[in-house]
Amino acid sequence: MKEYSGDRIRNVVLLSHGGTGKTSLAEAMLYNTGAIKRLGKVDEGTTVSDYDPEEIRRHISVNTSLVPCEWRDHKINVLDTPGYADFVGEMKGATRVADACIIVVDATSGVEVGTELAWKYADERDLPRLVFINKMDRDNANFGRTLNQLREAFEANFVPLQLPVGVGEGFEGLIDLVTMKAYVGEEKDIPPELLEEARSFQQALVEAAAEAEDELIVKYLEGEELTAEEIRRGLVAGTKARSVILVLCGSATQVVGSQALLDAMVEYLPSPAESEVRARSPLSGLEETLEMSPASPLAVLVFKTFADPYVGKLTYFRVYTGVMESDSRVLNASRNKEERIGQLFRLRGKEQEVVKSISTGDIGAVAKLQATSTGDTFCDKDHPLLLAEIGFPHPVYSAAIKPKTKADLDKMGTALARLVEEDPTLRVSREQDTRETILSGMGESHVEIAARRLERKFGVEIETDVPKVPYKETIRSTASAEGKHKKQTGGRGQYGVVQLRLEPLPRGQGFEFVDKIRGGAIPHNFIPAVEKGLKEAIQTGVLAGYPAIDFQAVLYDGKYHPVDSSEIAFKTAASLGFKKAMEEANPVLLEPIMKLAITVPEEFMGDVLGDLNSKRARVMGMEQSGGLSVITAQAPLAEIQRYTTDLRSITQGRGYFTMEFDHYEEVPDHVAQEIIARAKAEEK
Repeated sequence: MKEYSGDRIRNVVLLSHGGTGKTSLAEAMLYNTGAIKRLGKVDEGTTVSDYDPEEIRRHISVNTSLVPCEWRDHKINVLDTPGYADFVGEMKGATRVADACIIVVDATSGVEVGTELAWKYADERDLPRLVFINKMDRDNANFGRTLNQLREAFEANFVPLQLPVGVGEGFEGLIDLVTMKAYVGEEKDIPPELLEEARSFQQALVEAAAEAEDELIVKYLEGEELTAEEIRRGLVAGTKARSVILVLCGSATQVVGSQALLDAMVEYLPSPAESEVRARSPLSGLEETLEMSPASPLAVLVFKTFADPYVGKLTYFRVYTGVMESDSRVLNASRNKEERIGQLFRLRGKEQEVVKSISTGDIGAVAKLQATSTGDTFCDKDHPLLLAEIGFPHPVYSAAIKPKTKADLDKMGTALARLVEEDPTLRVSREQDTRETILSGMGESHVEIAARRLERKFGVEIETDVPKVPYKETIRSTASAEGKHKKQTGGRGQYGVVQLRLEPLPRGQGFEFVDKIRGGAIPHNFIPAVEKGLKEAIQTGVLAGYPAIDFQAVLYDGKYHPVDSSEIAFKTAASLGFKKAMEEANPVLLEPIMKLAITVPEEFMGDVLGDLNSKRARVMGMEQSGGLSVITAQAPLAEIQRYTTDLRSITQGRGYFTMEFDHYEEVPDHVAQEIIARAKAEEK
């Protein structure tokens, strides 16, 4: 593949609902451009994009693949993303570095939840876009119905650039509404039965083109006919301004329409040279606009990392300005560390082509970087810059994990760190209260695939389970008690007496120790032992063995023996005193309450609210926005650990939510009794 300047590059991301045929479409484009000689199939696991063993096994994309191709003296970097919500992080990374997108829609299913999500992510980046209605050769395919669904679902001016010739088994080809020619294997006149419909759609296309430019609208209103070149010029302006969304169609598996789509990508979508790049100086904090030029200071964004079994960690990046050179040194401004850049690659699926440099606007990869993660910025050491990071969503599904064997335990920590580095939507944490390692992701499939990757890539086998809820214990009232440890066994004994008072604190205050010993009732050197004994004792409460919080322990009196007293004696006495006092202080169980922001189509509001009520949730507020309802609520973690699955079921996959810890509050008595009984049974 030869070198291309920024104005002859297109960085285009494919977005859609899962199963609409993005990977097949990418395969068809590679076949059209001569990049491959044989057409691969998703069901057979032979496509260029889906090369990961998990993708081949499941017949779905779980990673973003880069599949560049050359067409009409342009380089098109096609970013093929997963369509399933569990792998939203891959979509986020790809849309961040794309200059435009193709929204792929299934002609049989129409607009689906994934289409809405794809549209939302494209809107977040304000990306110019084309729509490709795929699977026109399938039974029940309907171009007109799908077009109407798009118009109903999204506030945009959808204008067909093509019409299908036939449908289902009778699908033969396309009508180009700019040239008014049919392409059925070869260029032909439009079939007479479709001519009137084609003229009607062409009229709408010409109007959309004319409205995009003042000069063209004047000519159009004066009754003059626009040339094909003028129509294209107007459509280019409208597409880039997002006042027009051009709609194309075809069948990726039959390689019909993919060539016309390549033409449209070259003609109508913007190049990197047309985008404005803003970066922030980490030194001054000021923003600057960068000129898209190889002569400009280096600004490179890392948008994906991948653990390759052969070359190690592979880092995907886009060069916004300047030139990335092999065997060079750059500054990772995000971490303020210098990185040595080894050999650079151009990627096509899993294939790696060695190159000397990657220039402005292009996408490449480098292996074996030490300090770099997804979202980092590379720049020149003497001109530090930070590009905007990628906004990854927070995980909403968690599983407790444990190694299957001792050998797995030894390798698990390192393997998990590399896994999280590869996928920023995964999180690994240690829950101290339950002593569990928690792996969190975007859904059940996401976590399941992560577990399989651990085994396949790093040789670590794990078991997953529902995490234990980190309950806490606290007190409602003040109580005092004496803790006494006395032991005489011949020779030196053990003696320590403490008088403690436990007092409730406001929620969230944790534990406080107050020393009010006066007159040397307990020598000063034994006070730290009392505090240490209390801090150890509060890790196991008196109700169900959960840590105790939100109270202060006041040490106000005690006794000691000049010979038999010791630190261990006072530690033990403090522990005994705590247990007695807490039992008298009206102890109660606390549970973590999570804050939810749930976005659902309005027609599912009633079902979602009813389900929340059954989960002991409190609805805090509701807002309407563009046909969607946003519900803010608080709910106990114990009730919503698998809310991802529940919400998808209730809303037919169209609802999504964010979740974060908010506070602890008392567990209702009837629920607390069940938890306490269960904890005591487990202890036995």
